[in-house]
Amino acid sequence: MSARTVSDVIVIGAGVAGASVALRLADAGRHVTVLARHPLEDSASNQAMGGIAAAIGPDDSPALHMADTLDAGGELCREATVRGVVERAPAAIEWLLAQGVAFDRDGDALDLTQEGAHSRRRVVHAADTTGRAVMLALTRRLRAHPRITLLGAHAAVELLVEDDPAGTSGRSCRGVRALEMQHGLLRTLHADHVVLATGGASGIYPVSTNRSRPVGDGIALAWRAGCRVADMEMVQFHPTALRHPAAEGWLVTEAVRGEGGRLMLPDGERFMHRYDARGELAPRDIVARAIHAEMAAHKLEFVLLDISHKGPDFIRSHFPNTYQHCLALGLDITREPIPVSPAAHYTCGGVVTGGAGQTDVAGLYAIGETAWTGLHGANRLASNSLLEGLVYGEAAAAAILADVPRGTALEDAQGRTALHAVTPALDARVAHEARQLGAGVRRLLAREVGIVRSDNGLAAAAARLEVMLSRAEGLFRTHGPAPQLLELRNLACVGLLVTRSALLRGESRGAHYNRDHPDAGPHAMSTMLQSRAPAVLVDPRAVA
Repeated sequence: MSARTVSDVIVIGAGVAGASVALRLADAGRHVTVLARHPLEDSASNQAMGGIAAAIGPDDSPALHMADTLDAGGELCREATVRGVVERAPAAIEWLLAQGVAFDRDGDALDLTQEGAHSRRRVVHAADTTGRAVMLALTRRLRAHPRITLLGAHAAVELLVEDDPAGTSGRSCRGVRALEMQHGLLRTLHADHVVLATGGASGIYPVSTNRSRPVGDGIALAWRAGCRVADMEMVQFHPTALRHPAAEGWLVTEAVRGEGGRLMLPDGERFMHRYDARGELAPRDIVARAIHAEMAAHKLEFVLLDISHKGPDFIRSHFPNTYQHCLALGLDITREPIPVSPAAHYTCGGVVTGGAGQTDVAGLYAIGETAWTGLHGANRLASNSLLEGLVYGEAAAAAILADVPRGTALEDAQGRTALHAVTPALDARVAHEARQLGAGVRRLLAREVGIVRSDNGLAAAAARLEVMLSRAEGLFRTHGPAPQLLELRNLACVGLLVTRSALLRGESRGAHYNRDHPDAGPHAMSTMLQSRAPAVLVDPRAVA
């Protein structure tokens, strides 16, 4: 489909957050352009297995959901944010049902499962492929909606930001410059509002649970536009990623542990009770560090997750996707345990936003995993991620609809898309250097900025990453916005942001563990970075 030169709104990203805001805006009469770098089937939302948390059971309440979220978040959540999200969770489920999502049912009621750190069965799901079921319905509507232009294979290169004396920040976002990757065309698109919904940055590590290996594109775009980022060091490592040479990083859903899965050493010894009284149902950061410690102590490449005691019928009905995927690799999980180890999974920090996704730049919004809202704190509670994207998709749409359009300065008065040819491919030497540099960044982050960190390791990593980012920027300036250089530039930028934030936090809390400071400090403070401003620690409740 040909692109509009001017849209009411540009949404960058087509996962659950991007799809939610785009559909709500289009249903309200706005013309929306959606940019998707990767195939829609590769979004993190599409790969989500467990489900969506919502307090809809007879023994549950938003207050209990809130308490579990705050407990998992290591005292770093913004209570007002958490309250708003959990109270809107039932309505988010109703909206998805209205879009045609087929959730599992128990009679007339929705079937609810339990996951780690939840005190109730409150996770709405579609077997163990919830994300696929949700995105199947939303993607069908995205593609068919007459007021949505869906541009695939488009990577955002830079935001179009200009001075705006009337804005609170003095800057305003008026569109985006994007690379049409198939033909190597640089496309300039204008809009009254731009929404960043590009997901997180788990792909800055060598092993990620997301097969598209996201490197925080939206975070890097917002950072270069002058936005603040917060709590970037809070990288959640999922404790149970499949360890297999043919499927490295494939996520084994949290619900396996929620339904009784047991973590064991190769000799069959269960070990989680030595780390937390909740055992396998402890929060993800505790389980991931426990597995990491056992692997280090026993020189193991993985531990075992066993659900076989639940019986073949239960396993095939509750975890059909996991069962079939493992069986294709020669693992019959009805008879044998699953080899698992932690893998980078979720970015709890991100672009600092207000209650409806507003950023520091007028007209620019960030929602979903790209954003820092204060919902997740130091460690995201399982199945709150799709929920956040849905709730903030609705909130951002409402805020945009209520805004008075500022008008757009048109560079192309004829109404045609501004296109510029760029070099579609790098020469072999530059491509090789980019691959080597990217692999070096990932190895460095895994070694020094992974599950367990140290002061010296972080300082050395930060110094090295400064050099790597400088080189990545040099390649980008010299050779232009080739896809490989776009990724490398954002990878190095976000990797450095994570490392700088980790250096600032002189304690251990949630997903951030520093062996030189193994205990949490007396006050829960968020790390805050902004370009050309000092890095600071701030009370998350006071962030404006």
